[in-house]
Amino acid sequence: MDLDGLLPLVVPAVMALAAGPLSGRLPPCTATWLLTATAVVLALASTATLAVLALGGTLRLPVIAALGHLSEHVLHHDPQTSPIVATVAGPALAASLAAAGYAAAGRIRALLAGARAARDLPGREIVAVVEDDAADAFALPGRPGRVVVSTGMLAILDEAERRVLLAHERAHLSGRHHVFRALVHVATAANPMLWPLRGAVTFTTERWADERAAAGADRERAARAIGKAALAHNRRPGLGHAAALGIGRV
Repeated sequence: MDLDGLLPLVVPAVMALAAGPLSGRLPPCTATWLLTATAVVLALASTATLAVLALGGTLRLPVIAALGHLSEHVLHHDPQTSPIVATVAGPALAASLAAAGYAAAGRIRALLAGARAARDLPGREIVAVVEDDAADAFALPGRPGRVVVSTGMLAILDEAERRVLLAHERAHLSGRHHVFRALVHVATAANPMLWPLRGAVTFTTERWADERAAAGADRERAARAIGKAALAHNRRPGLGHAAALGIGRV
């Protein structure tokens, strides 16, 4: 197999190294779109390459070649058809498809569960306040999505800080950040070499929400508000199962 044919298997390693610098240097919206699209395209390309390698090697097996009426002349001039390569590519392809399928099913179940949890929250406004002394806030995607914030979180923030926090969580919903994260999650399951892109997209979507939240407030004050909320949450996490389904937790 020539070098061009191996590129879909090599480029993901290069992209994995570049994910961190790109996530910090590009504008967060641009970085999110770029990294997500790259992850999906490279995962599809590497899966297709494994399929070609597995099929090409299988066709060289005498029994399969006879069934397909393939001549020795055709097989001899096909540099990609190697049974040895197929013995590696075949199981790798199966593992990739199985991992991607499992990851996709898990994400779909989580999103559906999140939508149900959002519908069951009290009230009809986008912001749902729940009684809980623990400090927590997150976004639940759904139709419509909801922003969940605990009374414990509200108690430690002043009015301006509350506005910043809620704007941050609303930005996750309006930006459909759960879709970007889900796509990268499945792509990295299909090709584990892309794993750094998963954390990079989580980081860029948080930056994206931070910038949206800071748009209507003093940037320094907004940063302090988000940091204060994050510190409080880390000390006293709460809200149980519903919080596990959310995105953008501070």
